[in-house]
Amino acid sequence: MKLKFTKMHGLGNDFVVLNGIDQTIQLTQPQIRFLADRHFGIGCDQILLVERAQGDADFRYRIFNADGGEVEQCGNGARCFVRYVHDQSLTQQREIRIETLSGIISPKLEDNGNVTVNMGKPIFRPEDIPFLAEKTEKTYPIEINDDLVTISVLSMGNPHAVRIVEDVETAPVDTEGALIESHRVFPKRVNVGYMQIVDRSCIRLRVFERGAGETLACGTGACAAVVAGINLGLLEHRVTVNTRGGKLIIDWQQGDAPVWMSGPAVTVFEGEINLQSIKEIR
Repeated sequence: MKLKFTKMHGLGNDFVVLNGIDQTIQLTQPQIRFLADRHFGIGCDQILLVERAQGDADFRYRIFNADGGEVEQCGNGARCFVRYVHDQSLTQQREIRIETLSGIISPKLEDNGNVTVNMGKPIFRPEDIPFLAEKTEKTYPIEINDDLVTISVLSMGNPHAVRIVEDVETAPVDTEGALIESHRVFPKRVNVGYMQIVDRSCIRLRVFERGAGETLACGTGACAAVVAGINLGLLEHRVTVNTRGGKLIIDWQQGDAPVWMSGPAVTVFEGEINLQSIKEIR
């Protein structure tokens, strides 16, 4: 079975994008892990699948992490999605409505080539994240290796824990991040962001993504970090987020207002891969 694909990235957070409209795609978890593997396959943080909408939206958007698991949302992927459907002439609309597991999002292709996405309202109720806590708080203590660490917890369509650190370069992203990702208080695991506040309109951020490890950028992670900082009175409503892959602009006016994210989406190359050569990736 030969599968056509497009390799894309949003600030170095990279994707294999598959057209499920013009070709029939039914992937198993081993096949997803194979495609995502950087030695045996194509290599990516996530697989993005473009499908026909099941409701009244323009498209359906499915996201699979490198470990083969399907997840609810990916902000950098959403920007690549709208760039892809334009480049492939699947739509002429500059603003589209996309179905995701967490609801409808509305990305818009801007005149400068960037993509702006309405990421919806942040979710704070623990049971809706999901997160095991008795009531909604701005921060929570959790125990990691017999130490208490303080996190903010919210959902941007997928669950996020945000830690404020003095310096993201020395933050324990790989070690502590992995422990928080699979902590018992997160029934569906969690993305873990480490945020350094440069000033009230600028932060630095690293994110350990569930099922992928640290990525060069995470769109929903950037949204979650800014929302957490605003909730704590540490940030303004419009913030530049500096990731290892580049910059995102996040805007949130609090309350029931949606979170807006703006940044680039880039096509790297197109190709075709033979899934008959699949190896079992563990």
